[in-house]
Amino acid sequence: MQSVQHMVRTGRRGPMHEFSMAFADLRASFGRIGLAWSLAWHDVVSRYRGSIIGPFWITLSMGLMVAGIGFLYANLFKIPVHDFIPYVAIGIVFWGLISSVIVEGCGAFVGASGMLSQTSLPMMTFIWRTVLRNVINLAHHLVIILGTLIFYDHWREANVVLSVVGVVLVMLNLGWICLAAAMASARFRDIPQIVASVTQFAMFMTPVFWLPGGRLLDHAVLLLNPFFHMLEAVRAPLLGEAPDPITYLVLGGMALAGWLITFSIFSNIRRRIVHYL
Repeated sequence: MQSVQHMVRTGRRGPMHEFSMAFADLRASFGRIGLAWSLAWHDVVSRYRGSIIGPFWITLSMGLMVAGIGFLYANLFKIPVHDFIPYVAIGIVFWGLISSVIVEGCGAFVGASGMLSQTSLPMMTFIWRTVLRNVINLAHHLVIILGTLIFYDHWREANVVLSVVGVVLVMLNLGWICLAAAMASARFRDIPQIVASVTQFAMFMTPVFWLPGGRLLDHAVLLLNPFFHMLEAVRAPLLGEAPDPITYLVLGGMALAGWLITFSIFSNIRRRIVHYL
């Protein structure tokens, strides 16, 4: 009787029902992954419509940034260019992926408010759209990494398989972070500005283009910096080094805890997101 009264008063059937509906949304979004890919591809194409080289403009500007920062910092800190340029190239390219997914994730639901309010598409489809859009951009930027590894003869020692494992762990974490940013931004419109400021600050606190030096355990700040572990899991294998096991523990724990907490929140507020928009 109490459950019936609760349903009449709130329109909700209980936490388990809400979780099952959210899980059905997630399952349906995997069935629509082709649609998410098409939307992501359309976003990239429409952004550069009329441009001669399209998204390679970002690749060109990123390449110039790698060259500028690489040569400048290498000379300032007396670091061999042979080792520093590939380090910077991988750091900047994958930091671009991480920061873009988080910042653009803030608009995943807000930017799709028209489709969400007029169709029954799974909400998670628009999370995958944001992630896949940045994966497409990453594919363009990989030419920078490949070029520097070949030019500075690091390709022989690169462990591509281990680096791919790192990429998978990074994407698993970016998925729940994107969902969290999308939900928060749908409810509070100040969140995108806060997220943009935090990611900009985090870039300077993370060894994107500076070398930490020493052992990982000697750097408590880096141990507590999730962005460091994301970069390290991908960058270290490409440079012929093995990431510290702590990095895999942190990323695995983040992915598990992050998805459990974020998806629980999503199941609780999923019905209200359209009204926030």
